[in-house]
Amino acid sequence: MHHVMFDIDGTLVESYEFDEKCYINAIFQVLGHNIDSDWTNYHHISDAGILDQHLQKHNLLYQREYIHAQVKSAFINNIKEHLIQYSAKEVPGAAEFITFLSKQNNVSLSIATGGWAETAQLKLASAGINVGSISIASSNDHYSRTEIMKFALNRAAVPPGYNLTYFGDAAWDKRACEDLQFNFVLVGNKIKHRQTIKDFTESKLACSFIGL
Repeated sequence: MHHVMFDIDGTLVESYEFDEKCYINAIFQVLGHNIDSDWTNYHHISDAGILDQHLQKHNLLYQREYIHAQVKSAFINNIKEHLIQYSAKEVPGAAEFITFLSKQNNVSLSIATGGWAETAQLKLASAGINVGSISIASSNDHYSRTEIMKFALNRAAVPPGYNLTYFGDAAWDKRACEDLQFNFVLVGNKIKHRQTIKDFTESKLACSFIGL
């Protein structure tokens, strides 16, 4: 039996660039700060984790809950405004691949994103990716990517002994998979990895990496 988990930005939806811009702008709108946008400088690359580290740097953690709520609200509005003008695009083949896997008797699915759940749903819907009843874990649940992935597993009620595969597009996805001993499949070419697909039009190759 197999459990397949997906990242969203850059993996299922071609949203990395506009998502980053909307997030950075939201922080500036709330705090008036130009945040460091080199994500490799952060311990936890998630919407919550990046903001937490920025707040710690500026001695603002005592206002964490309030600032998180304000930044999230601004971010949601920025994403909505962007999507009104420009619909999000799926990574080619993503919706069809998810539909295919959802029909397999020996496969269960979940989504684990470092983004906040509200913006994740907006991007998926705009890109025409119907995730239906698939369990989603996000930065709403935790600031740590590995913990978010654990939440996704728990929500999907994955029994012990399942083969676990994660599709992601970045170095931090790969590291999280190494920490949790997930089988990692890279989507795109941001980093180098032995198991790589250009996109989900390479569905046969993707299935072979899952073990199907």
